[in-house]
Amino acid sequence: MPEPGPAAETTPLRLCAGADLAEKGKALVFDVLLWGQPARAFALRFDGRVVAYINRCAHVPVEMDWQPGEFLDSSREWILCSIHGAAYEPATGRCVGGPCGRGRLRALRVEERGSQVYWYPCAAVRPPLPAEPSAESSPP
Repeated sequence: MPEPGPAAETTPLRLCAGADLAEKGKALVFDVLLWGQPARAFALRFDGRVVAYINRCAHVPVEMDWQPGEFLDSSREWILCSIHGAAYEPATGRCVGGPCGRGRLRALRVEERGSQVYWYPCAAVRPPLPAEPSAESSPP
């Protein structure tokens, strides 16, 4: 099923201040729902631009960061899966080496406006549902 176009997207959600994402630095990791199932996503700054992807290797669907928020290789040039060594081009999410073949990371639409970074949910990737109060925390 193809992704919906811009008209089908919802209101952008603020992710962070632009200054929170250093060039080729640590990524912001955040929770999403991918087709209704809990997943993680990440946003990072590369070549002056903010990019965001689902935190899931195209080779085997596992989270890729080798430490929380650390996705780039030691040269800070490629997004690297810590489990299988699959390497991805940060600007496009396209596989450039390793077992990911012709795969690519699932991109999320992000935009930096003013001093803030925003994420645009779509039909496939939505924000997590608000937590419901548990019975234990409800007053008697």
